[in-house]
Amino acid sequence: MNPILTTLLHNVLTSRVYDVARETPLDPAASLSRRLGRTVLFKREDLQPVFSFKLRGAYNKIAHLTAEERRKGVITSSAGNHAQGVAFSARKLGLRAVIVMPQTTPTIKVEAVKGMGAEVVLAGDSYFEAAAVCRSLVADTGMTFIHPFDDPLVIAGQGTIGAEILRHSQETLSAVFVPVGGGGLIAGIAGYIKALRPEVRIVGVEPFEADAMYRSMAAGERVRLDHVGLFADGVAVREVGELTFPIVRETVDEIVRVSNDEICGAIKDIFDDTRSIMEPAGALAVAGLKSWVERAGGSTGGGAGVSDGALVAVLSGANMNFDRLRFVAERAEVGEAREALLAVTIPERPGAFREFCAELGRRVVTEFNYRLAGRQQAHIFVGLATESRQDGLALAALLNSRGYETVDLTDNEMAKLHVRHMVGGRAPDVRHERLCRFEFPERPGALTGFLDKLAGRWNISLFHYRNHGADFGRVLAGIEVEDPDLPAFKAFLDALGYPYVVEDDNPAYRYFLS
Repeated sequence: MNPILTTLLHNVLTSRVYDVARETPLDPAASLSRRLGRTVLFKREDLQPVFSFKLRGAYNKIAHLTAEERRKGVITSSAGNHAQGVAFSARKLGLRAVIVMPQTTPTIKVEAVKGMGAEVVLAGDSYFEAAAVCRSLVADTGMTFIHPFDDPLVIAGQGTIGAEILRHSQETLSAVFVPVGGGGLIAGIAGYIKALRPEVRIVGVEPFEADAMYRSMAAGERVRLDHVGLFADGVAVREVGELTFPIVRETVDEIVRVSNDEICGAIKDIFDDTRSIMEPAGALAVAGLKSWVERAGGSTGGGAGVSDGALVAVLSGANMNFDRLRFVAERAEVGEAREALLAVTIPERPGAFREFCAELGRRVVTEFNYRLAGRQQAHIFVGLATESRQDGLALAALLNSRGYETVDLTDNEMAKLHVRHMVGGRAPDVRHERLCRFEFPERPGALTGFLDKLAGRWNISLFHYRNHGADFGRVLAGIEVEDPDLPAFKAFLDALGYPYVVEDDNPAYRYFLS
């Protein structure tokens, strides 16, 4: 056996996690199992005292500190579950704990960490800026930094989940699906399971917008991302661990990537089976499991018996911001391919809408947006219940064949985030409008600051912002810029310092707003 894996196995078997963590159940997911035609089991790490698996690794590391290290205390940078794991562990052992968190961290998380007795330092707009402040404090204070994933004892603490999965699943296990951020959780689980049951398939799951491990595996070396999406903030890392990557390369069979809509659908699936609400990263493994089964019947590269045994998904955490539930509920039906969003052109005359509905037959209309914009044609934004993604595509094709110009917007992010709330917002007097989507740090005063940067040189002709309880705000803005000014406008956008996407050619804009 690889010496690294031998050490990992030893560290898992000698871990100290059960001083604070509980051995969580492997619960059957009856509803999802019936729908997929496979036995699906949920590993319930949301049932830990801090509602996340992070307690295991944090405590195992802190419990092994020397007396001198304990005297100086512990420190970490985190906006989420790792912060609570460190704070809880330090309180259990009577140690001083300092947690450096971004200023964008929701108040509920800050108060939760403070409630466990830790000192909170708010610094920067992102995890990466907070981490820089943390490194400076480590150098100044001599406190021990507790890494969220790239530490042998942290990895081993998470590996105890793998030991429990093997104990609870007996001989029926085919594959284990694990969320992936920096790689600490999957390295621990995969390293342990592959040492004892090499035939069990280990599948990592990442969001498309935070896929550092997927890209690193493809490149054969660690890849640093320029930008990561923060919807599944528990796995939003730019670069995987130096220690975790070689373990993952040796023990993980594949990495599956999923969309935010698929994650929302998985949150709903888990709720249907457990009546518990996962955070986005906590539902990531279920989203990957569903995608994997749908893609190839769960048989890709699995070998004999892979289609027969149980599939385990690790529910890694349930620290959901309440105000994010609106976004999740809005996108879950699309994520489960139970809703298609379409832009349909119908004649602008009495009775046309009734005729269109007749073409739909008994299909359920989930959303309908329309406002008079001209006397010849009407553009409607419509949501329709579907059985699958293929069903939605077939419906769009059917409407086109019946003479209704139809564009599928189901995968159009701008349409889902903004346009569905703005249909009918045409302005006949607008000139030379340039449409852009922006992201900016979601902190007090951030929206005003963003507007201050935009205002002055060009006129704002369209603006849509809706708080989704995320760390970053999302804005759609139209700005009147004449052609000679376009180079200067491009330079202005680049200097803003916010990620942006130009959306002038987006069909949702053309049909409903331009």
